[in-house]
Amino acid sequence: MLKLVAKGFYNELINYGVNEADVLAVAGHLLDNVMQKSSSTNKETEYYNRLFAIKDVKDEWAAAKRLTLQEVSIAPLSPSLVPQIVNWLREPATRESFYPRFPDSKEDLANYFQAPTREYFSIFQQQKLAGIIGAENIHLESARLEMRKLVGDPELHGKGIGKRATFLFLYHSFVIRKSRKVFLHSLDINIRNINLNGKFGFELEGVFLEEAMIQGKWRDVVRMALAGPVWLELFS
Repeated sequence: MLKLVAKGFYNELINYGVNEADVLAVAGHLLDNVMQKSSSTNKETEYYNRLFAIKDVKDEWAAAKRLTLQEVSIAPLSPSLVPQIVNWLREPATRESFYPRFPDSKEDLANYFQAPTREYFSIFQQQKLAGIIGAENIHLESARLEMRKLVGDPELHGKGIGKRATFLFLYHSFVIRKSRKVFLHSLDINIRNINLNGKFGFELEGVFLEEAMIQGKWRDVVRMALAGPVWLELFS
């Protein structure tokens, strides 16, 4: 894990235009911070199980096919929303953040969501459509599935909607669907994503080196996974 984080940190520094000589200077500053006795280094990390609990979910699934947590809810994805999703995916940074990519056309994307090995949900902030979250590669025999998420409305970014939608999706996966395992893939070694997913209980399963070609460059793909009993214990 430490080698993985170091590689991701190095890649991000290079992407920000830091040259290799200055990377060594950054390493020196990191060591300086380790040696300093600062109260901030002893500050306890805030984990999501201090913010969310299973009992906080408003479960209306049996009656209305809806789960709600702190004004964020998920419900089965309506085909009528596909054109909006296509518009979100036209943004290159959004489209290329997924591996593999979603289909480009309305017809292909509608067929994609209807596949028997997939189950997608709309994400709502109160009554406003914020994005989608869903299951890919649903394997009934082994009770596992892959999670994918998109908060597509730029005005709703940074409001914690994705975190709450993720919690609701995991509730659906482990409490309603009774899945054994949820896994996900992330392009490259994104330290922030690894950290956020880890706070839900996800653990690193492996790295697929140079697995995906994005804008003419080979990118690594990280796989993380979460076991049902772990999540249930963390958020009980």
